Amino acid sequence: MDRVAIVGASMTEFGERDAWLSELLAQAGRECLADADATPADVDHLYVSNMASGEFEGQTGAPNALAHDLGAMPAYTQRVDQTSASGGAGVYAAWQSVASGASDLTLLVGGEKMTHRTTAEATDVIASLTHPVEYKHGVTLPSFAGLTARRYLHEYDAPRESLAKVAVKNHRNGLDNPHAQFRKAVDLETVMDSPIVADPLRLYDFCPITDGSAALLLCPESLADEYAPDERYTVISGVAGATDTHVVHERDDPTVMGGAVESSREAYEMAGRGPEDVDVAELHDMFTILEFLQSEAVGFFEQGEGWRAVEDGVTDRDGELPVNTSGGLKSKGHPLGASGVAQLYELHRQLLGEAGDRQVDCEVGLACNVGGFGNCVTTTIVEEP
Repeated sequence: MDRVAIVGASMTEFGERDAWLSELLAQAGRECLADADATPADVDHLYVSNMASGEFEGQTGAPNALAHDLGAMPAYTQRVDQTSASGGAGVYAAWQSVASGASDLTLLVGGEKMTHRTTAEATDVIASLTHPVEYKHGVTLPSFAGLTARRYLHEYDAPRESLAKVAVKNHRNGLDNPHAQFRKAVDLETVMDSPIVADPLRLYDFCPITDGSAALLLCPESLADEYAPDERYTVISGVAGATDTHVVHERDDPTVMGGAVESSREAYEMAGRGPEDVDVAELHDMFTILEFLQSEAVGFFEQGEGWRAVEDGVTDRDGELPVNTSGGLKSKGHPLGASGVAQLYELHRQLLGEAGDRQVDCEVGLACNVGGFGNCVTTTIVEEP
């Protein structure tokens, strides 16, 4: 089987955008095609990762509208919805379309328009992914995060400051990302003194509500030189998805992200790699506690040791294993359907040496995109050709 190459990538500015979803998707799609010197007529399959355009905007049929806006007819179109892991699931679907031989050129665009709704409204839309019984009792993802963070701090004797240091690190990285929603540094005192949202988590432990879009263009590696001369492309060497219980309290240990454990294991096996081979990672830090849980689940650190890695600077940009060089969801923003695609955008740029001031030395990258509170996860490994 021919390996699948990423030959183009783009990302709009994340934040509060005066544009609707269709405009954001079209912007990212056009810029991605231009990055690879490809035309809309070249596209065989067009995928759109999006969680809730109907709920947020009252607008459905985003893939068909995008094909029209780009002039990509008669490409096959499909929407990919896997809640907040829609972007990663879209990467998997786009990879499958090329790896199967069904498409020689697949465009994936992920996006969400959210900021025109109030925080309460947006939170309610996102909370609808929880189990109906949990939702009926007012459970939201922030409440899950607070409960799990309290359990983690207690079980592993981790200081509350270790969570705050994730926010400080990722905001520092976001300073050098021109697409990030929050390009400002925060210090430990600011994070620790911010308002409590879900004890022990405070305001700066949470990602913002965001508008934005990102895109990737995929083809068989044997055709990559047509769109990316001089090996200006990267290769998806491993990708896998997995689910965990829909009801969070049914898990044996809520501090273990089973979906991340399983999906990373399969992705490593496909790539012929292991955690020790990864040079840079993008993890789904919708809440700071998730960076600890995922870094352990994908095998970077032993269970209960993720917080020590942050304390010791291992995950800093100049550390042994840089995590969230983009600023992560925490600083970069989290437009639900775009986040998993934007993770691959960051890794693609890093591996090509095109990440500017946030550039690190790397040959292999890993992205972990999470839906709900670990209900579904996609892990992708990307590397130099």
